Formats: sequence, C-alpha cells, structure tokens
Amino acid sequence: MKHPLTRRDFLKGTTAAVLGASLGFGQDSSGAKKARVVLVRRRDVLDENSAINPDVLQGMLDEAVMKLLDETDPVKAFGKLVKPGETVGIKTNVWSYLPTPRELESAIKKRLMDAGIAEDRIGLDDHTVRTNPLFVNATSLINARPLRTHYLSGMSGCIKNYIMFAESQPALHPDSCADLGSLFKLPMVKGKTRLNILCALTPQFHGRGPHHFSRRYVWSYKGLIIGQDPVAVDTIGLRLIMAKRREVLGKDQELPPVPKHIQLADTRHGIGTSDFNAIELVKLGWDEDILV
Repeated sequence: MKHPLTRRDFLKGTTAAVLGASLGFGQDSSGAKKARVVLVRRRDVLDENSAINPDVLQGMLDEAVMKLLDETDPVKAFGKLVKPGETVGIKTNVWSYLPTPRELESAIKKRLMDAGIAEDRIGLDDHTVRTNPLFVNATSLINARPLRTHYLSGMSGCIKNYIMFAESQPALHPDSCADLGSLFKLPMVKGKTRLNILCALTPQFHGRGPHHFSRRYVWSYKGLIIGQDPVAVDTIGLRLIMAKRREVLGKDQELPPVPKHIQLADTRHGIGTSDFNAIELVKLGWDEDILV
C-alpha cells in the first residue's frame, strides 16, 4: 500500500536537496548522467520599468539552448530539437498578471522558423490547446511559462503548465495537485516535449489566493531556467522561490501547500528527476543575488 507524501516526508526528502541552504553537492555516486538545467541571467534584459529588451532576451534564450545541447550556433541547437516539416506547439501561459512574455514567445518562434519550421505550422496557445489543430497535430512541443507560486499546487512551473491538456482540470486538483506529472503521459503530450522554459524575469514568490497578485511579491530576477527535463527545471525553480521566501519572509516560510507534485512527478510518474544531486545546474551571465 502506497502512503501519501506528507509535509514531513517532503521536508525530510526533497526539501533537504531542493530547498536547503545553498550547499555544494558532489557527483552522482551512481555515475548516472545528470539532467542538465541552464540558468541564464542578464542585468540589461529589463529596464527600470521592467520593460523587456527583446534582443537581450533572444540572446539569453540562444545562449541557454546552445549550452544545454553543447552547440555553438543557436540555429543548429534548435535543429537538434525540431526538424523541418514538423508541426510545433508552443504551450504558453496567459494568466493576466504574469503571462508568458510576448518577447519570449517571439524569440522561440524565430528560432523554430530558423530551424526550418514553417510559420503556419507553429502553434501558440494556452486555454484551447485541446482543440487547436496545430496542437492536435503537433509532433513537438515547447513548454514556456513564468515562475510563480500557486494556491493549490504550491508552485506553478513547467509541469503545471500542461494542465490545459487535461480533459478535466479539477480532477487534478486534489491532494495539492499531486498528480500533475500524469499530464506528460497524455496522448497529446507523451514524448513530444523538446524544451521546457521557465521564465524567471520577474517571478512571484508569494500569493494569497486563486488570483492574488501584488507587485510586492515579484522581483526583477532577470533570468530564464531551461532544460529538457520538466521536473529538473521545476526543481530549480522551486529552489529559487524558496530562497527568495527565506530572504524576504523568513527562514521558516514554507510554501502552503507543499508543492509535492514536483517530487511525485519523479517518484510516482517517472517523467524526470527531482533529486538536486542528479541535476547539473549550469549558471550563465549575471550572478548578483543569484540565490541558487
């Protein structure tokens, strides 16, 4: 009989690795290949009014994907993700207070087209992905959304971004959205995600309800967190959110509820790794107040 993951289990297990203070970790003792996640930051990607510099953001995306895939040319790097003739869906997020930036959507689309994907075969959608022909027929997906807290799941990241693919979203709400990892096994999704992009330009580290938003709880982090493993990407995103909560709210400020879905996406659903020891975190660019 399987027992549910409790707050104490989470704090004893994943929290020790994912949410702990900034400690150094050694190599994976098993010798297994680590899941690479790239964190790239640029001081000048946002101006004093948080307006995005699209050229700088394009450069950040390019640099991160090149590093992720060990390439020296961004078009060649994207060419490792998609092939000419494919139909590609960019799963975005349209939450009005903190949507996926249009500049990031444009940067992704540009590189897909450079890699040989026809413009009319690139979909960009959130709420209607289940009926959008470009997503129904997609052979590849790019998963891109902002990093923020969430009143049901604890954190909204790349894993939760696929909830619009579910036939019933409320069916995934019980137990702090514990089974969000199952979304990556849906027929429209399974085996299709080529890249996960967690936008951390202005993350939200605290909220007080389903649609609560306050500028008090966002900050100009000026980063992107990118990887092919959605669980590893969200693990780093969670580590960042918790570090900021400790800094601003105090060291004992856990996320209510505990974002158990990230660990369970690994241990229950097997779609990636939540073990910080098994993640290769590569940091590029501006490192002031990096927190992770």
